[in-house]
Amino acid sequence: MNEPILTIKNLNKTYGENQVLKGIDLDIYQGQIIGYIGPNGAGKSTTVKLMLGLEVGFNGEIKIFGQDISNGDIEYKRRIGYVPEVAEMYDNLTAQEYLTFIGELYGMDSEVVKEKAINLMKLFGLEDVYHTRINSYSKGMKQKTLIISSLLHNPDLLFLDEPISGLDANSVMIFKEILAQLAQQGKTIFYSSHIMDVVEKISSRIILLNNGQIVADGSFDELKAKNKEGTLEEIFNQLTGFDEHKEIAEEFVATVQDEV
Repeated sequence: MNEPILTIKNLNKTYGENQVLKGIDLDIYQGQIIGYIGPNGAGKSTTVKLMLGLEVGFNGEIKIFGQDISNGDIEYKRRIGYVPEVAEMYDNLTAQEYLTFIGELYGMDSEVVKEKAINLMKLFGLEDVYHTRINSYSKGMKQKTLIISSLLHNPDLLFLDEPISGLDANSVMIFKEILAQLAQQGKTIFYSSHIMDVVEKISSRIILLNNGQIVADGSFDELKAKNKEGTLEEIFNQLTGFDEHKEIAEEFVATVQDEV
C-alpha cells in the first residue's frame, strides 16, 4: 500500500482536567472513505478540528500529505475540503458572492470559480437562487451550498461532519454517489455522522471512537464478523456499552401517556 495520506501517532488532547483524546493512532490511505463514529463527547470533532488546525495544543503527531502540521506551514490546507456540523456562513452574501470568496481563498481564478460554481449550483437544482442572499435559503439549500464550497477547489482530502443534515432523499442519493466517485478517483474522505445506516453503506473503513480511544477499526464486514451483530447500530451499541435504549424509550412513552 502507498504512503498514508494522513498519520496520527499517540494523539492526546486535554481540556483542563478532562482528557478528551487518549493516545489515538491512525494511518489513513488514498481513496478510503472513513466512517468516523462514536457517541457525543467521544472526541470525534476534537480529532477533526486538530487535523484541520482549528484546535491547537495537543500531544502527539499529526501528519497530512507527509507534512507535520505543527511546523507552522499551512500550505496543506489548500488540498483539504471541510463541511462542519454547524456552519457559520456569510449569509448576507449571495451564493455567487460566497462561493467566489471561498474559491479565491483557495487561490482559484475568479472566472474559473464563477463558471464552476454556477454549474455545480445547477446540478444541485439551485441555479434560480444563485444570485439570492443565503439568509433566505432553507436548511437544505444552505447545506448544498456548503457542500459545493467544500469541493469547489477539487480537494484531495475531505472532512465531512453530518454533511447530509437537511438534505432531501434525492439529494442524499446524489451526494452518496458523488462520494463513491470521488473515492474511485483517489480522493480520501473522512465522514463523521450519527446516521449509522449511511455510514454502514458508504464507508470502506469504519473507525469507532469511545471515551477518547479507538475501540474498533475495519470494514463493516470485519466489524460484523468480530462482534456477531447484524447492523452497525447494534455493533455501535455493543462496543460503547449502551443497551438501555428500549427501557428509556418505554419509560419516555409511558411518561408522555401518563395522565398526571
